[in-house]
Amino acid sequence: MGALRGPAGAGPARPWWMAFLLGFLLSLVGSSSSPAPQQNSSVYGRRFLGLDKCNACVGTSICKKLFKEEIRFERWLSPHPHLPPANRTSYEGNYTDDSESWRPVVLSWLAPPHLHELADRGICSSAGRKSCSIEAVLRATPRFQSWARSNLLQPRMVQGLAAPMLRCPSQRLLDRIVRRYFEVVDVGSTQMKHFSSKDKLRLLYTLAVNQHPLILQMFPGTEGWPFPRYHGSCGRLVVWAAARPLTDLYESSLARRADAAYQLLHTTQSLASNSLRFNLYYTRVTDTTFGTTEDGRLSIMDASQIGIIDLQNGFHSEDPQVNHTDVFSCLSGSCTSPAPCASVRPTQSFTLLCRHVLPKLLSPKDLHPEGLSARAIAELAVCADPQHSDQRILVAVQTLKDTLQPLRPCNINYGYRYPECRYSDKF
Repeated sequence: MGALRGPAGAGPARPWWMAFLLGFLLSLVGSSSSPAPQQNSSVYGRRFLGLDKCNACVGTSICKKLFKEEIRFERWLSPHPHLPPANRTSYEGNYTDDSESWRPVVLSWLAPPHLHELADRGICSSAGRKSCSIEAVLRATPRFQSWARSNLLQPRMVQGLAAPMLRCPSQRLLDRIVRRYFEVVDVGSTQMKHFSSKDKLRLLYTLAVNQHPLILQMFPGTEGWPFPRYHGSCGRLVVWAAARPLTDLYESSLARRADAAYQLLHTTQSLASNSLRFNLYYTRVTDTTFGTTEDGRLSIMDASQIGIIDLQNGFHSEDPQVNHTDVFSCLSGSCTSPAPCASVRPTQSFTLLCRHVLPKLLSPKDLHPEGLSARAIAELAVCADPQHSDQRILVAVQTLKDTLQPLRPCNINYGYRYPECRYSDKF
């Protein structure tokens, strides 16, 4: 994705959709889940953003920047008063802090619109109704009542939720979720004493639907983690820093592809072994999982399928004989229980990478005395085969890294490691 620029000089006339969004800014502070007539243009905007369903949403931390035009949409709403196609799950946009320099961002629904609609219907059905107040039904559930009574997020309170990072939660992991939760006023404490009931519902709803925005908050790029910057949310719309899709590199030079492949392997190693003693691993990878920033650095653009194991304190094992499934368990579109933590192999992430992503960056056509060696292609096949032992796969990974390292370019286009790469064998 290329950089998107904002307007220079005097701005153009406000688009029609900005007018009605500005109109309902003041109504956001105390937004409720009660439906309102559709003929009102402000309600039209509230429904589009999912603000009519708050507090069953992500939050409202980015709303003011939307209405102040400090976030501008590209190819979002047309000049005609109708919504974009229902199959759109994300949009390109621009973000600014000073109205002069603009950065590309992604604006994405917490879940695809059709899944939100199915989930809302399921919530009402759980209460025996065809239509309902989404918030009222969720607040009445035993799970939320346990959240409302507690100032500490405990493993028993998240059992049965589908988020991969909650497959085997430790108290230390849950404390980090609470301490890094960006959508509350006073962030930084492991206790939820400063959480209002709406804050607790929004956190629970986000955990139940899509963990991606929470991973971005828990492990920010400013601290060296390979995730894009989280900017905030408005209703059910989430905003984070954009990157170029990894697919843009598939037809590029071997040097560029080798650099991306090396970073994929190195980043995956770092996720599993880091100073925080959290093992972050992939449960699934696709072409859209990864991207590259303007300086060439690899970024994990979809953190919804990241699992986490606490290597320091262990994890809370869920009793397989107890059914913890409730309405929150199915809001992500699936009610399937995740596999137990004990089934996660140390090489699971590498096997997924070598099977689904790396063959698109490295292939036998790259075989050349000064390019990719036959051994590298053979080791890639070993890495992709889970029938090999963990030790053998890890040897294959290290061989791949050693082969790829000298193929990586060292120039100003790779700002994340330039000019250090000229003076250090590490790069």
